[in-house]
Amino acid sequence: MIKNYIFDIDGTLINTIDMYMPAMIEILEKYGFHTDPAEVEQKKHDLFGITGLDALKIAGVANEKLRRQMQQEWFKLAYQREDRVKVFEGIPETLLKLSQRPDTQIAIATSKLRDEYDNHFANLFTFANLFDIVITSNDTDRHKPDPEPVLAALDQMHATPETAVYVGDTINDEKAAHAAGVKFAAALYGAANPEKIMDSEFLLHQPADLLKI
Repeated sequence: MIKNYIFDIDGTLINTIDMYMPAMIEILEKYGFHTDPAEVEQKKHDLFGITGLDALKIAGVANEKLRRQMQQEWFKLAYQREDRVKVFEGIPETLLKLSQRPDTQIAIATSKLRDEYDNHFANLFTFANLFDIVITSNDTDRHKPDPEPVLAALDQMHATPETAVYVGDTINDEKAAHAAGVKFAAALYGAANPEKIMDSEFLLHQPADLLKI
């Protein structure tokens, strides 16, 4: 029986792709990492949902010091466009219902930095108060698709993989869940590349579908 629900944030609880990814392309261009116009949309989708440093490394920025500098500029630019962020319809209601179930815990395992979580999620959305546990990228040495963030959430929940599900929108979320021995619920309603996660144990066409598993 599933009684421990672990959530990704971006693309799962809130829609942030239009805030983050155009800003990333602009910063890459500023530093000479050109993206062919025909490849821009695919790059946005491919690099969404992982840590900023990992995304920049995959995009070709080999120097770690430069990646950190670019990430700071990228996030600063992105958060100037925070009005583009939208909560997926049904998320607050679904989380509230889950939190009210007996012997049920809800947690977050995200690629966001801790200050991002605090200042640009928890401070903006009241439903963030419903989460019992929060694991950010500052809390683990390795990040998705490595299972460490999911395992860290399980550890703090005192839960076993058999009683848990990880809810996310990317193939890296699915890989992290399965590597941790946890079932995966694919948030198809927010996925940039839904075709990559169609083999998940649970397919969510809307957040309320979680209440049926």
